[in-house]
Amino acid sequence: MTNSIAIFCGSALGTDSVFLEAAQKVGETIAQQGKTLVYGGGRSGLMGVVADSALNAGGKVIGVIPEILVNKELAHPDLTELYVVQNMQERKMKMSELSDGFIALPGGTGTFEEIFEQWTWAQLGIHLKPCAFLNVDGFYDDLISFLQRATEKGFTHSRFMETLQYSSSIEEILYQFDHFIAPEPKWGMVEKPEIANV
Repeated sequence: MTNSIAIFCGSALGTDSVFLEAAQKVGETIAQQGKTLVYGGGRSGLMGVVADSALNAGGKVIGVIPEILVNKELAHPDLTELYVVQNMQERKMKMSELSDGFIALPGGTGTFEEIFEQWTWAQLGIHLKPCAFLNVDGFYDDLISFLQRATEKGFTHSRFMETLQYSSSIEEILYQFDHFIAPEPKWGMVEKPEIANV
């Protein structure tokens, strides 16, 4: 059962209202299902929308933000909990520690980097948690096609692609998370490094 869900998404709103609406629904749905939202702690863009929606629906929201962003007054002021860490790497490690699953909403390079690191850690056995892309309005269609091609060409094992979730429905992703069975890691179970703290 996934009780805490990490959301990676843009610090911008994007150019289409469909992204904002999807972020609102994600926050509301996580709260309504009694799950905790874990995210990057900011108040701007889709990040702020997801957090506000979860809070407005009575949910618990935990933010993890680096000091440099707090100092630029980007931290959300009304979260249930806010962890202030030294840098971006510590942020990702703390979010991984606090979360049972990871979902990427539309975003830019930071979003991609965050979700791919968690998916890589899952493949290596550093954690055994599910990862997903919320494919809002086909935003991730090309990326999913690329990942399928990488699998076909032998650079990703099919069992990892088969257990990567992607859907336009947050309800479907959360359902799949609650029934997730982790694939065998790339080289069998490996010792979890202390630095990852997961």
